[in-house]
Amino acid sequence: MILLLPAALAACDRQSPPKEQANAALPGEVPATSGEATGGATKKEGAFDYRLDRSKAGAPAPDFAFQDPGGGEKTLQDFAGKPILVNLWATWCAPCIAEMPTLDRIAEAYGPKGLAVLTISQDNQGLKAAKPFFAKHDLPHLKAWADPENQLGFHYATGLLPTTVIYDAQGKEMVRVIGAMDWEGPEAKALIDAAMAS
Repeated sequence: MILLLPAALAACDRQSPPKEQANAALPGEVPATSGEATGGATKKEGAFDYRLDRSKAGAPAPDFAFQDPGGGEKTLQDFAGKPILVNLWATWCAPCIAEMPTLDRIAEAYGPKGLAVLTISQDNQGLKAAKPFFAKHDLPHLKAWADPENQLGFHYATGLLPTTVIYDAQGKEMVRVIGAMDWEGPEAKALIDAAMAS
């Protein structure tokens, strides 16, 4: 647990990085560029700052178990046959909280059409932290999922929260969104529409 704390604290960028480090890549990360040739592109839209990473496109979804809202266990394979949006976040991460209302509206619009929107807390307290957050905030279309062991976070290894991974209906990764995105913006809708068409 003690080893996880520094990783968790470093994951959410509460402050802007120094300019000289703004484009520094972490291990396993695609450097931010303006082209898709390397698999990544950095975008800024108002308060939202994110980077797309397509370098793992086609990789199968991991099979780690995480907590469902009722305290049971699920894996991403339990959602087989439908596109999945996996959002890793934490209650102490300001950019994560900023994008939550847009994720809620995406869940409202696309959930009935088959998109599974999973907001999986990376808080070490698991559902004990996630459930009160959802009880306090008006996010009726999202549920409290939790990964207190941070297995998904370590697997994706982006070094930043929020991280969102979109899977097609066959359980293959399509794109990673590293950082906070306006999920109602045109680029986000294009990503979701591509998943829905899979």
